[in-house]
Amino acid sequence: MRRGSKKSSSSAATASAGAEQVNEKQNRKRKGVSTNLTSRKAQRGPTKAVSKEVERIDQFFYTYADNSSGMIDPEGIETLCSHLEVPHTDVRILMLAWKMGCEKQGYFTLDEWRAGLKALRADSISKLKKAFPELVQEVTRPSNFQDFYIYAFRYCLTEDKKKCIEIPVACELLNLVLGLQFRPQVDKLNNYLKYQNDYKVINMDQWMGFIRFCNEINFPSLDNYDSDLAWPLILDNFVEWLRENKS
Repeated sequence: MRRGSKKSSSSAATASAGAEQVNEKQNRKRKGVSTNLTSRKAQRGPTKAVSKEVERIDQFFYTYADNSSGMIDPEGIETLCSHLEVPHTDVRILMLAWKMGCEKQGYFTLDEWRAGLKALRADSISKLKKAFPELVQEVTRPSNFQDFYIYAFRYCLTEDKKKCIEIPVACELLNLVLGLQFRPQVDKLNNYLKYQNDYKVINMDQWMGFIRFCNEINFPSLDNYDSDLAWPLILDNFVEWLRENKS
């Protein structure tokens, strides 16, 4: 009887230990499932939020897009500007195109729109209006402004393989992108460009010369301008014209 009792006791202990192990495994499994579900929910949350944001941005796009081209064309941009209560020639529209990385002047594609408006966190007219001050600050930072300045020139190259912009377009563009920071220089430069007869178009090298001139040369004294420092010829002629007409 004693032996049987010991054996029975031992078997019960073993069964109990086995049951505990099974329970522990089941608990672990349940915890694992619970953790996985929590993890999946956490992953699903932001994805759904992003998806909803993109959906709203897309709906905003199709408010202005042309049905046949699937893009926002010049007419759509004018409507957008009227809703934003800004003229279509406002520099902030050019800044918006820069933020989107638009390739063709006067046209916004859906991908460009998504990229720009996601970065600005704007999915409506009211939010886009509120984003403008932040966009202006971003563009006018020295680290970004030169990139924007170069972009503005390239954006105005309306034809493939075109490398120059016409003088009237260059003058309008200078007013837009440099006028706020360097108004006296831009006014003089525009006067020169409009009334000289030597140049009909402006190339990238000359365009970059203009911003370098505004940033580096003391104005209106011009006392640190040295024509031997590889300035574009148009700047040498401009400075000579300024000195001759100083009075």
